Amino acid sequence: MSSTMVIRQPQPVMVAQDSDEWGSGICDCCEDVPECCFAFWCCPCFACRTTKAYGECLCLPLLEIFGGTIPPITMSMRVSMRQRYGIKGTMCKDCVYATCCSPCTWCQMSREMKRRNYQVVLVSAKNT
Repeated sequence: MSSTMVIRQPQPVMVAQDSDEWGSGICDCCEDVPECCFAFWCCPCFACRTTKAYGECLCLPLLEIFGGTIPPITMSMRVSMRQRYGIKGTMCKDCVYATCCSPCTWCQMSREMKRRNYQVVLVSAKNT
């Protein structure tokens, strides 16, 4: 009598925990200190990089130079991100955050993109 031993390797499992809330608060700079320092010292560069990573034109944030008291690009990017990821909120809050603390708003959006843009990489996986 012969016996057959079957060995199954653990399969990769990814659990997505998408929420209808922001993954971090507007002032949670300690979650990513290097990014927050970059945004604080060179917000236009940070905003351009974040906009490019989001899939929009690299130079879009530079149009805020021509804006008035409310930064239109920061606000519209925040509204767009809320819509893309299904995050609850209001345009009024988006306007307040974009106007009162633009670097913090860009940092929060960058953290949210990193949190929701997960990728699964399989190493040495074989199709059987």
